[in-house]
Amino acid sequence: MKIVSVVTLTTALLITGCASVDMASKAESAKAKEFNPPSQGNAGVYIYRNSFVGKALKKDVWIDGKCIGESAPDVFFYTEVEGGKNHKVDTESEFSPNTFELKFETNKNYFIRQYIKLGVFVGGAGLEQIPEEQGKKDVSMLEMAKPGKCSAAR
Repeated sequence: MKIVSVVTLTTALLITGCASVDMASKAESAKAKEFNPPSQGNAGVYIYRNSFVGKALKKDVWIDGKCIGESAPDVFFYTEVEGGKNHKVDTESEFSPNTFELKFETNKNYFIRQYIKLGVFVGGAGLEQIPEEQGKKDVSMLEMAKPGKCSAAR
C-alpha cells in the first residue's frame, strides 16, 4: 500500500508541478521567433518543449556534447551549428541519454521537439525532428530560455 502511495504521489508531481529555468529577454525571444536564416555556413537549431506531461521536470539538452541548456515546459532554445555535417543531439532520460544524429544542411533552420515520457519513478525524455511549418507554429507560442546551463556534467 505504501508503494502505491509513493508511485501515485510521484506521478501526480510529474504531471502537475511546474519547473522553471532562467529565461532570455523578451527581445531575444522575439528576434529568434523571426526565424531568420542562420549565419553564413551554419544551420539554425530550435529545440523546444511544449508537452503537457512532465511539467515538474527539467531535462538537459546537448549538441555534440555541448550544453544547450536545461529545458522546462513551454520554452525553446536557439543555437547554430556548422552546416553540411552530422551533429549528435542528446537529452537526458530516465536511465541514459536519448540521442539521435542528423545531418544539418547549411542555411536551413531545424526544429527539434523534446518530449517527456513517464517512467516508473521519474520521467524520461525523447527528441524528434518536426517539420519546419509545425516547428515555427509551436515555437511562436513559447518563450526562449537562456542557453548554456545544464544540471549534469558530460
